[in-house]
Amino acid sequence: MYVVLVYDIDESRVNKVNKFLKRYLHWIQNSVFEGELTNSQYSIMVDDLKEIIEEEEDSIIIYRCSSEKAIKRISIGVEKNTTEMII
Repeated sequence: MYVVLVYDIDESRVNKVNKFLKRYLHWIQNSVFEGELTNSQYSIMVDDLKEIIEEEEDSIIIYRCSSEKAIKRISIGVEKNTTEMII
């Protein structure tokens, strides 16, 4: 499945969440990650995120699609990080 994840996390946890998410997804820009995950990877990532964040204070939104081809992505302005250079 293809995943787009956006978050609004308390500043004290941002670095920890950012570093954790880089193990699973590609950083696109501030608070935005995307990438391909298996069902197993997705489940582990979500379970581990619940351990890192404070659910009463933080917010994570995950958009799941069957594949990257199911999404039409349009960028306006400068793209901060692209997935084109990833091997």
